[in-house]
Amino acid sequence: MSNKLKPLIIGDLEIKIPIIQGGMGVKVSTASLASAVTNCGGAGTIASVGLAYGVDETDLNFVKVSREALQREIHQAKKLTQGVIGVNVMVALSNYEDLVRTAAKEKADFIISGAGLPLSLPEYTKETSAKLIPIVSSARAAEIILKTWKRRYNRLPDAIIVEGPMAGGHLGFKLEDLKQHKADSLEKLMVDVLRIAEGYKGGQDVNIPIIAAGGIFDGKDVAKFLKLGARGVQMATRFVATFECSVPDKFKELYIAAKEEDVVIIDSPVGMPGRAIKTEFIDRVMHGEKIPFTCSYRCLRSCDPKTVPYCIARALCNAVIGDLDNAVIFAGSNVARVKKIVSVKELMDDIVNEAIEELSKI
Repeated sequence: MSNKLKPLIIGDLEIKIPIIQGGMGVKVSTASLASAVTNCGGAGTIASVGLAYGVDETDLNFVKVSREALQREIHQAKKLTQGVIGVNVMVALSNYEDLVRTAAKEKADFIISGAGLPLSLPEYTKETSAKLIPIVSSARAAEIILKTWKRRYNRLPDAIIVEGPMAGGHLGFKLEDLKQHKADSLEKLMVDVLRIAEGYKGGQDVNIPIIAAGGIFDGKDVAKFLKLGARGVQMATRFVATFECSVPDKFKELYIAAKEEDVVIIDSPVGMPGRAIKTEFIDRVMHGEKIPFTCSYRCLRSCDPKTVPYCIARALCNAVIGDLDNAVIFAGSNVARVKKIVSVKELMDDIVNEAIEELSKI
């Protein structure tokens, strides 16, 4: 692959093509997809959430089976690639600390953490080489993390991902702001976070790369955010409709068939809004139906099975086993532009070539 883009440098990591494949749970971005992206010069991300779903739910040792499932995925990815592999761990998970410690122990190159403020992330990764990358959706969140990490641990993030309101999955914005299109654009958020990160240099040679995410679809988008000062981008939705993504064809075909009006904002039991493709299940939930369930473990800190309207974990798991009528299928705002299933290499080539062409117009 011809590449004239500047590599994304995160500490001593060099990502030749400045594209990070975003973490997608449950079991959407696993070793197969992550390693394929890495082998094309980008950085692959394994989503730690839900890797153990589908095991016997009478086994109450949820923490143990989740840890073992993450270990298997990291080991498998490292067999398939020599490149940069990371893990995404949601702050909202009840076993957050254990998964972070596991990712660091298994020598994940980086740990991305969002769905809450990862204020204690450095505590769980001491004496490891893992690069720490929080996800923020506001300048205020970035400043809180920077200030807290500096005060508690005398360190700063190795990079920061700024995720805008057009992303898929769980979103760090108010539900009403998303529905009424009042949330700040990714462009504004990124410039604001860049300014705050610059203030933490303090005259020292401190480099905190800012990575843009949320609604980035093609090479033109990549070029636009590189021009604005991002060192790289994170993309997720585009990688679902690839041969290497391990979800069933029915899942990928739903992406290809999706129209703009099929994309909706839901209120997730995680305690955050989320962007998804409308399914029969989502239609029922949006009309106020409660889907009863029993739970042998609490995978989310905020979840009370007696009060939440449905189990988000089970709904996401249903998606990857092909039970789409009972599933939540997350997707970014541009999913309607996905038209066919391609290889990761073809996708990466197209994005990179278009980005290079766009940047050459400067």
